[in-house]
Amino acid sequence: MSATAEHLVTPSSSLAKGRLSKEEMTEAIIAAKIDKQTTWQAIADQVGVGVIWLTSVCFGKNSASKDIADKLCGVLDLDSQVSTALQAFPHKSWNWSVPQDPVIYRFYELVGVYGDTIKEVIHEKFGDGIMSAIDFSMEIEKEENPAGDRVVLTLNGKFLPYKSW
Repeated sequence: MSATAEHLVTPSSSLAKGRLSKEEMTEAIIAAKIDKQTTWQAIADQVGVGVIWLTSVCFGKNSASKDIADKLCGVLDLDSQVSTALQAFPHKSWNWSVPQDPVIYRFYELVGVYGDTIKEVIHEKFGDGIMSAIDFSMEIEKEENPAGDRVVLTLNGKFLPYKSW
């Protein structure tokens, strides 16, 4: 399918009169999820995609193809306005203040304490470059432990070397 004006959804077109914002889209999705008493994993399984990616799309941090957006809306009985908003390209930005939610705050703490160490070890093993958050996947698992259950995060990003020119 070619990218014609009627098929191309961009950030600016998603804000056009009568369109849902990403925030309104997220509110509609969460309300439907609660009403259906379902989980992100169950929704992802029905749509046929990974739970982390799907949740990110539902929170407006990634966009979905029309096919995926329509499947998601079918699972949650949501209308075409939500599908259109899901397809809109997001602005990948966030508030720079440190969030107060303890789960999110701990990630800021993790990067504050271990960020330089992570960077140094990546450079030592790979060279001068970064880990992509575009060519990327993540898994979150629960590891049962008698001393207290553990959260196991696996971040898997492609290494992108810096180029000289």
